[in-house]
Amino acid sequence: MDVSISPSTVHGTARTPPSKSYTHRAILAAGYADGAVVTGPLLSADTRATARAVEAFGGSVETTDDGGRLDIDGFDGEPGAPDDVIDCANSGTTMRLVTAAAGLVDGTTVLTGDESLRSRPQGPLLGALSELGARAESTRGNGQAPLVVTGPISGGTVSIPGDVSSQYVTALLMAGANTDDGVRIDLETELKSAPYVDITLDVLDAFGVTAERTGTGFAVDGGQRYDAGGEYAVPGDFSSLSYLLAAGAIAAPDGLTLEGAVPSAQGDTAIVDIVERMGGAVDWDREAGRVRVSQSALSGTAVDVGDTPDLLPTIAALGAIADGETRIENVEHVRYKETDRVSAMAEELSKLGTSVTEHEDELVVHGDESELVGARVDGRKDHRIVMALSLVGLVADGETTVVGGEHVDVSFPNFFDVLADLGATVRR
Repeated sequence: MDVSISPSTVHGTARTPPSKSYTHRAILAAGYADGAVVTGPLLSADTRATARAVEAFGGSVETTDDGGRLDIDGFDGEPGAPDDVIDCANSGTTMRLVTAAAGLVDGTTVLTGDESLRSRPQGPLLGALSELGARAESTRGNGQAPLVVTGPISGGTVSIPGDVSSQYVTALLMAGANTDDGVRIDLETELKSAPYVDITLDVLDAFGVTAERTGTGFAVDGGQRYDAGGEYAVPGDFSSLSYLLAAGAIAAPDGLTLEGAVPSAQGDTAIVDIVERMGGAVDWDREAGRVRVSQSALSGTAVDVGDTPDLLPTIAALGAIADGETRIENVEHVRYKETDRVSAMAEELSKLGTSVTEHEDELVVHGDESELVGARVDGRKDHRIVMALSLVGLVADGETTVVGGEHVDVSFPNFFDVLADLGATVRR
């Protein structure tokens, strides 16, 4: 689907979508339990993939008619061998979390995904499961899906890199609680995207599971049972909020109010501080979970995204609009997402008249050398690229057409509806 955005302003009030990261973990945690109710979940292509995996292992996931609640019957720590291949679609989180869950199965699980997901690295997780006693292989021998995992594992100590994906740590901690001996994770390198493990620890705690940091990584005792006390509420998603916050900072002269911005363990809460540092007029009432933002004269800044990789597209888009230079640092791990987001943003922003310099571990956006003009740009089948490029369309001279607009379904299914309701000129 092509989506065209013309220069326009936004105003009013919007609600932040539920957190994708929390929803994934809550659905799987309820699966590891004998069941739970998950309220306020994000219903998207990615989280539905995790729900299908829980059902493949023997659980069930029922969605209420209004989508406000998931009633989940779990497999109580003992996932059964799936009858069919588990298709994780485009969801890297599903692939990694479910691959570790497959290590608990007394039998064989086969996992695959779409073309993009089949290009993403899974080797360190397969190696860790092998260390724990599973047979874990890539069918093509390249550390990428399709994957075949035969368990069960009983627990032990594993050594993995921390600079490829924090999801390996999350996957092993969540599965490790249901092993006999527990799992100790020693990190070989510095952990990137560390706040996502904080999210995992937060969800585990809510489900009665204890895991901890150690001097060399993380550990979780075995023999634990998941129990949410019946219900778990999903907080708002600051990755998704970043696009609305940015829209307000560049195109809301009368201000924009964002609801559902309740503080949590999400590293992407950093977007509020980043927009403020760039000169944005932002007021965050943390107790009320409400952010007020107004159009401002933005200036470039330096941002390290080592812990917040999902913010890179938003920051790059803001940098294209801001005066001066925006330096986005520590970006190499952002190349291993749905697409190489560093190159994708550099190439697509260039089509819109942005001056960009790409380095292996840094993206520099020269806002003062940019003259933004509408163009046809490729969203690269990546929800975050699509939404970030759409922001530039709010201020670029002429019409901006983003190819692949349907991919917002991964994390923010009604993104373009929300933009239009706020006053943006959107044509589909």
